[in-house]
Amino acid sequence: MTETVADCLFCRIVAGQIPATVVAETEHSLAFRDIDGQAPTHVLVVPRRHVPDAVSLATASARELADVVTLAARVAAEEGLEGYRLVANTGAAAQQSVFHAHLHVLGGRELTWPPG
Repeated sequence: MTETVADCLFCRIVAGQIPATVVAETEHSLAFRDIDGQAPTHVLVVPRRHVPDAVSLATASARELADVVTLAARVAAEEGLEGYRLVANTGAAAQQSVFHAHLHVLGGRELTWPPG
């Protein structure tokens, strides 16, 4: 099932209306490079379906959430990352700026803790 929102940046990227550097995809998910990368590898993995955050995606379809996470792992492997971080910001207070579920795949350097 593909639900989109006309003014959603990630829906427009999924639809091919806005260019992105796509690194991998599946039937349910798309992975592309973040234009403002915070690590040497910074890839966003989004479901093709529009839902506002990861919890909403899990509620809508555990299978599609699993697909996003599995694609993120595939991207990390293809990028040769020995370790990586998956981040899902949820809500404006957590700095989510695009309200379409997505995971950040971050790696390629030592990642400190706490993240900030």
